[in-house]
Parts: sequence; C-alpha cells; structure tokens
Amino acid sequence: MKILSADFVKSCMKPAHYPGERLPEVAFVGRSNVGKSSAINSLLNRKAIAKVSTTPGKTQTLNFFRVLTSDKVLPNMFFVDLPGYGYAKASKSVREQWGPMIERYLTQRAQLCAVVQLVDARGLEAHDVTTLEWLTHLGHRPIVVVTKIDKLSRGRRRPCLLQVCQTLGVENHEEVLGYSSKTNEGRQELWNALRDHYESWKNPG
Repeated sequence: MKILSADFVKSCMKPAHYPGERLPEVAFVGRSNVGKSSAINSLLNRKAIAKVSTTPGKTQTLNFFRVLTSDKVLPNMFFVDLPGYGYAKASKSVREQWGPMIERYLTQRAQLCAVVQLVDARGLEAHDVTTLEWLTHLGHRPIVVVTKIDKLSRGRRRPCLLQVCQTLGVENHEEVLGYSSKTNEGRQELWNALRDHYESWKNPG
C-alpha cells in the first residue's frame, strides 16, 4: 500500500469546526511525549506532517490530517491527533477543556472507525490503564501500539508486549502491536489492524 497524499487540514476544538467530509476517521490517543506525532509521521511515510515537540502538552486541539492511499479497502480517511493525557503542568483551564472536548469527539463522532492508543515500551503508567478502561467504557476497542520498541533488545520485545497485555487486561494479544517510528517496525501490522477495524465498523455484526 502506498500513501498517495497526506495533508494537515485543520485544528479544532468544537464539533462545528470538524471537517465536513464524511470520511472514516482514526483517532490517536496517548500520554504526552509517548511518540504520537512520530508514529503518525512514520505511518504516513512523512517526515514532519505531524509536528514533533519535546514540550509535553504541546497538542491542545484535535488535529485533522486527510490521508489518501492506494488501498482499495481504505483509500480515504482522516487521522485525528488528540491532546496527550497525563500532563500535569498544563494550565488547569486547558486541562479542563481537554476532557470534554475529547470525550465529545469520542462519543459523538459518527465517522470514527478506529482508536489507536499509544503506550511507551519502556514502561506503562496509571494513566495508560485508566485511559484504556475509559475508552472501553465508551464502547471502543482500541488498537494498543507500544511505541519506541526499537529501544528494547530483540529478546525483550515479546515479553514486553505480553506484559503490556497483562497490565492493561487485553485478552486478544493481536490488538497489541510493537512499533518503532525510527525503523518502521510494526508499520504494516498497524495498517492491517486499521483496515480490519474499518471493515468491522463499516459492516457491523
């Protein structure tokens, strides 16, 4: 599969500002500095379509990217980068806006076909567990992507993924994928998972 085009469209805080095209959407969630922007860039085979920052809490809006691929099943879609969770230094007023904004999108957006939750291979935090529980409560079945897997030796990667499954309570191990934005390890597996989720969303039951 080739990425034919990938473009940043807009940043939004309210449903009235969301793109009007009724294309399927994939939401990316994860704690601050987990590597969401890097993973999106890697997945789209672009160097800097999603801005990478070393400053936690930089993303404070829903950022929409229009994606066109050569795939016959999932040719057109939006990637949606959500604000990182677990960042305590953001102002209280900003944090209070994030919660309702994100929950409104996750519960009301009809075009949302898949949710990708990113966690760090070097260790989970309590926020990761509660976020997965929250997403599941909202009715989603997130694809868990373990980022920065390249920082672990080959021998430690499989045990790491199994530990993530155990900590998060994920029974289907195929829903937990190792990923490296540096080497693109796991890229095809994630695209395959997105395609499967899209088909399940499009043809429920």
